[in-house]
Amino acid sequence: MADPEKVAAIRALMPATGAGIYLNAGSAGPIPAESQRAMDEQAAHELAVGRASGDQFAMVLERQAELRAAIAAVLVADPDDIAITHSTTDGMNLAINALPWRSGDRVITTRHEHLGGVGPLLALRERLGIEIEFVDIGDGGDDEATLAAFETALRRPARAVVLSHVLWTTGAVLPIARIGLAARAAGAVTIVDAAQAAGAIRVAVEDLNVEAYAVPGQKWLLGPEGMGALWVQRDWARSVVPASAGYISFEKPDPQGAVLWPHARRFEFGFFHRPSLIGLARSCGWLSMYVGLPWSQERAARLARAAADRLAGIEGVELLTPRGNMATLVTFRIAGWPAATAVAELGARTFAIIRDLPSLDALRISVGFWNTEDELERFAEGVALLAAHTPESIPPRRTLAMLGADDSPFR
Repeated sequence: MADPEKVAAIRALMPATGAGIYLNAGSAGPIPAESQRAMDEQAAHELAVGRASGDQFAMVLERQAELRAAIAAVLVADPDDIAITHSTTDGMNLAINALPWRSGDRVITTRHEHLGGVGPLLALRERLGIEIEFVDIGDGGDDEATLAAFETALRRPARAVVLSHVLWTTGAVLPIARIGLAARAAGAVTIVDAAQAAGAIRVAVEDLNVEAYAVPGQKWLLGPEGMGALWVQRDWARSVVPASAGYISFEKPDPQGAVLWPHARRFEFGFFHRPSLIGLARSCGWLSMYVGLPWSQERAARLARAAADRLAGIEGVELLTPRGNMATLVTFRIAGWPAATAVAELGARTFAIIRDLPSLDALRISVGFWNTEDELERFAEGVALLAAHTPESIPPRRTLAMLGADDSPFR
């Protein structure tokens, strides 16, 4: 199909794209109707016949295998190297806490990390007294400067490097493969927060030279919340023992002779909400086989670059995203406007669904393949209107009076 027809067909299958200008997949993406229907069918089946029969348990194991395969297709990985989790944060905790930390150990990260990634490190610092070095990489837009900052930090022994593939703040794509090589040369492992990368940009995880890669289900993979995945490099998986374990962590689940799985599945330790398992697998399959990942990722990147260029050309707008090194996030400020106030005003005037970043007092949009050029232009016009005014001087919004049968204002 030609792009206009294909985008229209896709939007018809993603009802939330009609609720406004959907620009916040970086928080939660729109769920395809097909995925919601599959979840509803499973929930209805459980209500009707229960969840306790033996065939239900066999079905769960089969659905988990399907989900691992669906995520592996997105990451270009072996399904056995995928562990199902409940979120990116869950995956980061599992990988970080599998390391044999001791008091005084050192870890390297950046000043741009989400608490979902550095939270486990902060807890380790409280519990064991590890040292956390926050390297300064600017906005993340200069690969050589970023790599040099990590190489300098790695001159001192470090247990691990923990960082994002795509910064959730400025949207910069970091040179993960080169940092991973430098970390391995220094004897450190690399654990990656892929919250803004998996599904949004092309990923061939085996080529990244990292030990662990944590993925969310609800963002760019368009699945339900409470789901995620963790890719684990096979040799590293065999070398560590997860801090948490349960029935499904073991290839031989016999309490007297239990043997952990020899790959990523040793990081799974509990079961998952069955409708959500099916929903995330369906969304990943829908992306890969119906939409097409190469097409969706190329289109989203192109639209995001165009949006960044358009916003940067508006007087009074400061673009924080490095245009030469970006993915699908665009972060910016509007002079004279607190970010939270601007988000509310743009939502009311353009029906844009966006978010603010309080730590930067900035606005962030997440551009997806479902967006249209017309939507992005309407949004940019709204930004230009705000940039030409202050919160005090901007013209009042138009209001619609609702009249009752007696022609009096309806309240």
